[in-house]
Amino acid sequence: MDNAVHELRLVITTQDYERSKAFYQALLGTSAVNAWESSEGRVIILEAGRATLEIVDERHAGRIDEIEVGRRVSGELRLALGMPDSKTGATTAQQVGGVLTHPVTRTPWNSLNARVLSPDGLQITLFAENE
Repeated sequence: MDNAVHELRLVITTQDYERSKAFYQALLGTSAVNAWESSEGRVIILEAGRATLEIVDERHAGRIDEIEVGRRVSGELRLALGMPDSKTGATTAQQVGGVLTHPVTRTPWNSLNARVLSPDGLQITLFAENE
């Protein structure tokens, strides 16, 4: 394809920039790809590995929440981060201001998933496959 997308970028707008920046840098374990600061505001772009876009219908989104949390909690957007160890990821998230919504559980699709609420209110699934 001549005009194929080469990067998927999720943009999070937050009231507490420093808190969110520290949270995501620690959780992703990466440094800035780029950052800008001016009188018009601040932005940081963090490397987050390979990106995919997952589209689910309401029924399946409810099923995922039921498996990972026990009830429907996600809105129209939920961040899912694949990592080597979801339990360690959940611990890191809590250490930097995240709230553990549900500890690691094995899913029917055989990944180990934990659910965290970010400081800026975003539901985040931390998943590890083949663990």
